[in-house]
Amino acid sequence: MANKHFLQFKDFTRDEFVYLFERTRWIKNQFKSYEKYWPLTDRTLVMIFEKASTRTRLSFEAGMHQLGGSAIYLNTRDSQLGRGEPVEDAAQVISRMSDVVMIRTFEQEIIERFAANSRVPVINGLTNEYHPCQILADIFTYIEHRGCIQGKTVAWVGDANNMCNTWLQAAEVLDFKVHVSTPPGYEIKPEQIGVVDGAHFQIFTDPMDACRGADLVTTDVWTSMGFEAENEERIKAFADWCVDGDMMRAANEEALFMHCLPAHRGEEVTAEVIDGPQSVVWDEAENRLHVQKALMEYLLLGRLETK
Repeated sequence: MANKHFLQFKDFTRDEFVYLFERTRWIKNQFKSYEKYWPLTDRTLVMIFEKASTRTRLSFEAGMHQLGGSAIYLNTRDSQLGRGEPVEDAAQVISRMSDVVMIRTFEQEIIERFAANSRVPVINGLTNEYHPCQILADIFTYIEHRGCIQGKTVAWVGDANNMCNTWLQAAEVLDFKVHVSTPPGYEIKPEQIGVVDGAHFQIFTDPMDACRGADLVTTDVWTSMGFEAENEERIKAFADWCVDGDMMRAANEEALFMHCLPAHRGEEVTAEVIDGPQSVVWDEAENRLHVQKALMEYLLLGRLETK
């Protein structure tokens, strides 16, 4: 298989995602059954972190070990992409000493430049613009609990950030709809993320209206990494965009709640919701591990027959 990267959600086709979700189900079952599965023996994952993370490092590092490979962690002290060394040069060197690279950084441009000069697959662990691995986990979690997401409605309440951008891309690829409600001044910019089909999203000024009839309600922190200077201003602007019990009651009776974590109870979501019966945030967090194992397997070995 030709070298393939996962830099944003629309890099893969619907057919590829169907395959990945099926492989994830099988790999997760192996994990839960304590069945050894080491398809990536002697393979090395390099993880480059310019933005700190608990879940991303743990899920990728543990996942690679569970597949029989090894993982190397590089942080900003070890690797200064584009500052101490050109991104293009770093990509050439790192990709000659590894089999797959995961990068968690700031601008999407950095990871695009790295991938263009890499001899091995590159995975986006998060950028300012996109968070495709998280949405992969979120959609798998929805499928586990409620079945196929095609034709369903996802309500996004809060900041038009990398999570929102990726949900919009996913809706086009997998044919579902996203209701977006953001405060004035924090609106989405569909053209900047390559989302041109208005049939797959609808904008609401009132978050309650966005949640009405939704099958999944989801949100994220009001202040993403890199925007800390705006925190006080954002707390005021987002005050009415806190997902609470009323919003969940406006959604479908069987609606789920998701949050990529870390969460701030009392800000973007109430404790009643995130700790309530409709919340699947812990399954969602765990599933980062399983979908990323399926992703790395696919990027390195191509399609395998699921038993």
